[in-house]
Amino acid sequence: MTDEATALFIVSEEGYWAEECIEPLTTLTDAGVDITVATPSGSEPVVDERSTDPENVGEETAEYVKEVIESDDRLANPEPLATVDAEEYDAVVFPGGHGTAWDVNQDRHARQALLNAVAGDEGKALVVCHAVGILAFTREADGSFLVEGREVTGFPNEWEEGIVDDNDLMPDGRKLPYWVEDEVKAAGGEWDAELDADASVTVDGDLVTARGPESSTAAAEALLEELELGAVAE
Repeated sequence: MTDEATALFIVSEEGYWAEECIEPLTTLTDAGVDITVATPSGSEPVVDERSTDPENVGEETAEYVKEVIESDDRLANPEPLATVDAEEYDAVVFPGGHGTAWDVNQDRHARQALLNAVAGDEGKALVVCHAVGILAFTREADGSFLVEGREVTGFPNEWEEGIVDDNDLMPDGRKLPYWVEDEVKAAGGEWDAELDADASVTVDGDLVTARGPESSTAAAEALLEELELGAVAE
């Protein structure tokens, strides 16, 4: 591990969930991690407006995430994902949000970044909420799924049922192409979203997964522990 740990955040341009990006971003920054933000095309990431609405997330959270989003130059000026080498970073972070289903999870460079992070001796990956869907589409060189046999958590079907309608249409009218839990299970993941727990974070080797917004801070802290920076964050 280098003296200054580094992390690459791969953020959706189709709608990331604010807390799932901002909490890890600020937690790692406060611990001294040097962070680079990338998006699939290099355009500024787009926040899901539901995740900055006080009626959905509360006044305090809404105010906080908006302030960071509006002031953080890293989010305002991301790198194009294809131009970034994930192997140069100690960790790769995939914030969640429904938007990942349409871009990050389907991006071959994002999948390769995940493979590179998990395959190395020191690299780590943190994957949050809907971004956990990328595990269902990421394969090893031999064709096997990266998630096969791994313990993971992520956005559960039970929660998805309360968001999409009977035709899988989102509140904004877009059709959700798949449900994260179904696809990750089909790819061989050992799924447990711990629905009875306030937060759900699972560490399996170099892979850290988190269930949703309320797990974001705990997930970032777990990643810091994996990077042997836990004491810095305390």
